[in-house]
Amino acid sequence: MRLLIRIGISLATSALGLLLAALLVAGFHVQIGGFLAAVVVLTVAQAALAPLATKIGQRYAPALMGGIGIISTLVALLIASLIPGGIAASGVTTWILAAVVVWICTAAGGWILVALLLRKRRAAAS
Repeated sequence: MRLLIRIGISLATSALGLLLAALLVAGFHVQIGGFLAAVVVLTVAQAALAPLATKIGQRYAPALMGGIGIISTLVALLIASLIPGGIAASGVTTWILAAVVVWICTAAGGWILVALLLRKRRAAAS
């Protein structure tokens, strides 16, 4: 059950992150046709890349550990952009800003949603 909740949270925060990036970052576009596919690819890519990036960062660049989440989000966005009709960005700055927005949204959204779910669970158990 927890796994399904985490997957749902990841999908929801990825979708919200992409939509916020499209609203806040000039040159970053989300097309309706491939949006759902881009959300799924982004979520799967982030889930796969985060542990790998952390392991590589710990081994070869410990000073960069704070930015590993943003780096894995950037790579995940680049992978998701390969889906036709999903997301598109123009320029390096746009990609970086979009990655920061999506990373903040997925990280903060995940923490907030997990905290809310745990609070509801505790209240129901009482």
